[in-house]
Amino acid sequence: MEFYKKYDSGLKLVIKQMDGAFTVSSGIIVSTGSRNESKDINGISHFIEHVNFKGTKTRTAFDISDETDRIGSTVNAFTSKECTCYYTKSIPEHQEETFAVLADLFLNSTYPEDELDKERGVIIEEINMTEDTPDEVCMDLLSEAFYGDSGLGQTILGPEENIRRFTVKDIKNYLEKYYTPDNVCISVAGALDIKKTEELVDKYFKDFKGFGTDSKIQVSAKKDEFDKNYTSNLCKKKDIEQAHIALSFPAYKYGDDRSAAANIACSVLGGTMSSRLFQTVREKQGLCYTVYSYLSQYRDTGKVEIYAGVNPKNREKALKSIIDVVNEFKNGITDAEFSRGKEQLKSAFIMSRESTSSEMQVYAKGWLLLDEKFDFEKKINEINSVTKEEVESAIREIFDINKCAYATVGRNSEPLKVPENK
Repeated sequence: MEFYKKYDSGLKLVIKQMDGAFTVSSGIIVSTGSRNESKDINGISHFIEHVNFKGTKTRTAFDISDETDRIGSTVNAFTSKECTCYYTKSIPEHQEETFAVLADLFLNSTYPEDELDKERGVIIEEINMTEDTPDEVCMDLLSEAFYGDSGLGQTILGPEENIRRFTVKDIKNYLEKYYTPDNVCISVAGALDIKKTEELVDKYFKDFKGFGTDSKIQVSAKKDEFDKNYTSNLCKKKDIEQAHIALSFPAYKYGDDRSAAANIACSVLGGTMSSRLFQTVREKQGLCYTVYSYLSQYRDTGKVEIYAGVNPKNREKALKSIIDVVNEFKNGITDAEFSRGKEQLKSAFIMSRESTSSEMQVYAKGWLLLDEKFDFEKKINEINSVTKEEVESAIREIFDINKCAYATVGRNSEPLKVPENK
């Protein structure tokens, strides 16, 4: 059973009661992330996500973690390109206590200077950790190659120099602009009572007016921002054992009717061990350990990404192999591949429903980004109704080598040598 509510302020609430669940997941999701940042404040969405845990008017940073730890609950947060999510997970008997902590850190954070300074070091070490994870570096570089200097081309963590100079004023200016009620969704899923959960949310958020302004915001991209075809070929040199290579193709935005077809295509191409990329590049040619493809979607754009980690001496050979597979892929797929891809997508979707945290996020995302109520049966019917012809049409639309962006990370200081497309 689901319950939806929109407050007069624009704040959205969705509650999903899950039969057979044993936990409750609560999330406060803000529709803002690194795509909303200019270069001089790149990283501030993630910075705020961190420092909101550093103390409130009534709780210290230790109190926040201690209160949830004592009752066996978890409290955490994450930042993406388009959303910032603060969330908890608890057993039903501790739902109210856990939500009280979550609401407090979201609504009443005080940003003490000494805690901010300590957290800068924490975030800088997170940046350093990412720099030591070359596949992540490669995919960040691919976003830059594909989206250029737009918000989606920036990293979520931002550069170290920005982290070192963010002030309380910067935080409050950002909160005023983006942490507005009409840009926030509260989502609760699991073993719960809907009426009691609504009352609990009302208790803390009924009078939420934002952090200094009631103005509506506009977070969509400029009209022509993604009309361009970014076909950059970027390289980052690192003294590591492997060469990491990645490709990106323009695809469909979040909520597009062709999304199921695109996801099935990605599964057939590189989503499983039986996929074409895995079987060709790894199993038949032995050029890599890891190779895969997936669909990334945002509110007004999307992309299909392909990644492989290879021996540096096989960098161009592996790239050619991937492109050859893609070009052959455009000639069509077999009935067996289509059936397997559809079942993979449907099964993954159904299996995710066993997680209260996954349900919390999926119900929030459609309600927040598209103003649509999530319908599980409709989603299953959409997957079941996709035809092989629709998948092949999506393949032909998406996999245009002439619109492809490239990125590589490794010892070689030169960009990928892209084979001529015939």
